[in-house]
Amino acid sequence: MDIKLFDSELKVMDVLWREGDTTAKHISDVLKEETGWNMNTTYTLIKRCIKKGAIERYEPKFMCHALIPKEEVQEAETNELINKIYDGSADKLFTALLGRKKLSAEQIDNLKKIVGNISDV
Repeated sequence: MDIKLFDSELKVMDVLWREGDTTAKHISDVLKEETGWNMNTTYTLIKRCIKKGAIERYEPKFMCHALIPKEEVQEAETNELINKIYDGSADKLFTALLGRKKLSAEQIDNLKKIVGNISDV
């Protein structure tokens, strides 16, 4: 993914990912409730996302459509985190995450399944 979205822009995208295509006004209403942002702030962020190619606008009523899937952004953000903080080492990130708290038996089983699926590829 070549599009770099800032945290504020990701909040706009998150509304679209959760709710699907919707109007800019609805996005503004949701973000006013969640963050306290006014309409001008939200519309500015929507326009930035449009300019970056993350959102497509169409009529009627300034409808917005996400052009990039959430999973693509999550993968890009995770890769950036791994490269920036963990010297490109996913196992260092994994170790840091596992060392933070005690995991339940169910969480450990889920992780084993994930690792097993990765090694099968």
